[in-house]
Amino acid sequence: MAADVRRYVQGCEECAMSKDPRHLPSGKLLPLPVPSRPWSHLGVEFITDLPTSRSHTCIFVAVDRFSKSCRLLPLKGPPTALEAAELMFNHVFQYFGIPEDIVSDRGPQFVSRVWKAFFTRLGVAVNLLSGYHTQTNGQMERKIQEISRYLRTFCHGHQDSWSQYLGWAEYAQNSLRQSSTGLTPFQCVLGYQPPLFPWSGEPSDVPAVDHWFRESERVWDSAHHQLQRALRRRRRTCLSTGAESLAVDQGHPSMSTLP
Repeated sequence: MAADVRRYVQGCEECAMSKDPRHLPSGKLLPLPVPSRPWSHLGVEFITDLPTSRSHTCIFVAVDRFSKSCRLLPLKGPPTALEAAELMFNHVFQYFGIPEDIVSDRGPQFVSRVWKAFFTRLGVAVNLLSGYHTQTNGQMERKIQEISRYLRTFCHGHQDSWSQYLGWAEYAQNSLRQSSTGLTPFQCVLGYQPPLFPWSGEPSDVPAVDHWFRESERVWDSAHHQLQRALRRRRRTCLSTGAESLAVDQGHPSMSTLP
């Protein structure tokens, strides 16, 4: 119904002739260039204002546009520009090499002269999103949505322990097969898929170790389940959108979803 109403309003002849648009003409929507190797073109973002967990209230997220692999780092709060640059070097560049390009929003850390000067010295191009146009870095925004959805689901009953198991959320995200590549991020970067959860289920002689593995398995299963649900939901949305566009092109505005 919403799509039908939108098309009806947009097709109003009187409104089109008498009302003036109040926004600037939209520019051409051009996708970001396709990288040629893993971790050469990155997106970075912060997830802030989370419930306090072991003094952490923020997550630093770095995503590889080629393999869709991600790094999730818990922080006690939004870092300064220099601290954010050091995080990138110590937790991303150190393992995957210096990239060619970094895309970010216009947060205070990313628009500062320190951030730009740091990466200029390393020969890394720094690109900022257009204001109020997050579609420029759509892959990053989608990854943030998936991680946030998992955290909301898991932290509903464990709001003070999300930072403890954030590593398993990253492991689950990097084990999720991507529809764009047909591979998991692990396979794309490493060439193989590590065991999803190598623990055999046999109890340990050390109670503390046994408890840690049981909790980790529960968290990993929850993370992987939520990410799979998010992937299926995204596929259904894409199919529905494609069917709606096809129906309009063929002159059948009433058919908005697939059978």
